[in-house]
Amino acid sequence: MADSGRIIVITGNGKGKTTAALGTAFRALGHGQKVCVIQFLKGQGKYGERIMAEKMENLHWFICGKGFVFSKENIEEDREVARQGFALAQEKIGSDLYDLIILDEITYLPHYDFLEVEFIVDLLRNKPKRLSIIVTGRNADPKLMEIADTVSTIESIKHAYEQGIKAQKGIEF
Repeated sequence: MADSGRIIVITGNGKGKTTAALGTAFRALGHGQKVCVIQFLKGQGKYGERIMAEKMENLHWFICGKGFVFSKENIEEDREVARQGFALAQEKIGSDLYDLIILDEITYLPHYDFLEVEFIVDLLRNKPKRLSIIVTGRNADPKLMEIADTVSTIESIKHAYEQGIKAQKGIEF
């Protein structure tokens, strides 16, 4: 009998939520499992993890965002992009093709009122039993943390950006 999948939430204001999730992805890939990453808010860009993902057979990567730019003029466009990403997540979770799915920065959708948290909770509750899902992002809704098997918070003590140090290739992107 296959193991039951898990629901894992990685939240907090510190750097490393996506990185922690991707560490689990590499662990799963090492065991021959299939992994899907859906990024909700990060826009296009030459992030090192995306460059590497293109070289990995069992890793499928989807970008469902325009970047971290929110303004009142584009709120409906941002909301629509978020809903399209959520529809993709529903499709991939329902396909039962993957062993692990990472919903990167999905916690922002209810936080910015792009999607009600109940839709995400319902999706997680009705996932295929064997599937593990990692949810990342700041401000995770308590309802997401309540249904999770594991919740980790990454706290920021100090960040180079706060000291005027620019993002570095291979470290921040």
